[in-house]
Amino acid sequence: MVLEKSLVSGSMSLLTLKLLEDGDLYGYQMIEELRRRSEDAFRLRAGTLYPLLHSLEEKGLVQAYEQTAESGKSRRYYHLTRQGRNALREKEDAWNAYAQAMGRVLKGGACLA
Repeated sequence: MVLEKSLVSGSMSLLTLKLLEDGDLYGYQMIEELRRRSEDAFRLRAGTLYPLLHSLEEKGLVQAYEQTAESGKSRRYYHLTRQGRNALREKEDAWNAYAQAMGRVLKGGACLA
């Protein structure tokens, strides 16, 4: 199923922060993990991910560091900061409230007389 881009774009920072909640990842790992967790619904491109990561880094929500892999290749890993964890909770709460309200409307909602 192909998702409408406008639905996905507004939630990318939430999804990216959520991926980092369990541990540090480098860009390609994030792309693959998001694809896996969403069962191929989200196919994030590097051209979208890296500007988002830079923005999250500027806001203090993630921290980047270089580490050399076993193959000898240097990778840039991203780490969720304490401020990032707080932002993740806030974004999750906002998303859940939005999803619940959307669900009520789509199901016909409660009638207020």
